[in-house]
Amino acid sequence: MITLATDFGSPYPAAMKGVILNESDARLVDVAHDLPRQDVRAAAFWLREVLPWFPPAVHLAVVDPGVGTDRAAVVARAGGHALVGPDNGVLVPAARKLAGGGAVEWFAIDEDAAEVPRPAAGEAAEPRRRSNTFHGRDVFAPAAAAVHEAGVADLGSLDRLTPVDGVKDLTFPDPTVEDDAVVGEVLVVDGFGNAITNVPGDVVAALDAVTVNGQSVPVGETFAAVPEGQWLVTVGSHGNVELDVNRGRGDEAFGVEPGDAVRLEL
Repeated sequence: MITLATDFGSPYPAAMKGVILNESDARLVDVAHDLPRQDVRAAAFWLREVLPWFPPAVHLAVVDPGVGTDRAAVVARAGGHALVGPDNGVLVPAARKLAGGGAVEWFAIDEDAAEVPRPAAGEAAEPRRRSNTFHGRDVFAPAAAAVHEAGVADLGSLDRLTPVDGVKDLTFPDPTVEDDAVVGEVLVVDGFGNAITNVPGDVVAALDAVTVNGQSVPVGETFAAVPEGQWLVTVGSHGNVELDVNRGRGDEAFGVEPGDAVRLEL
């Protein structure tokens, strides 16, 4: 299969799917097309959390504020998976996790090695100019189809791919541990308003309550551990501390957004 994840909304992903279906027999699976717009770090977080649940596949991910610039286009081979997308760090955390401690191999996509795709009907056969604003359709979708057809094990056979030693890195910050407190930050906010931090869940595992930015808050194993509308701290499915509200929005209640500092006094 080929999975697709973008911040494009609709209808742009449909054109990417059309290109892939014209060039491969892949089964297409949408991960998300409503990733936070132009937020590379948030996309990298969600890809790291979601893609390891898939069997070996080709993962096409495009959150690309630098589209049309000199940023590279890359493919990663990690375990039995391949990841295709811009060289802005968005693929890196997921690739490392998929590699399971093994090496991640990186390849640069030669954007001039393949003809820019054309619509299947209704357009003359002369070469098309590559768009400066839609590399998802004109660069990454054809590359993902080619990787799928070649097979992850045979990426070296593709003329359009050249091995590279390094790519733009992206790592998530570590929290700061003090004598009686941990200072972290909000990494992302999900669609429910849960503010997901970089603080590991074991910090609060044995506690009944913590003080969050000066406010005492109960620690619960489930949202329903507190009455509806009440604040709580819990550990999410990703293993990190979340700032939540039972049937409400944690980001609004705690007054935080991605990048904000969070001090947990234990």
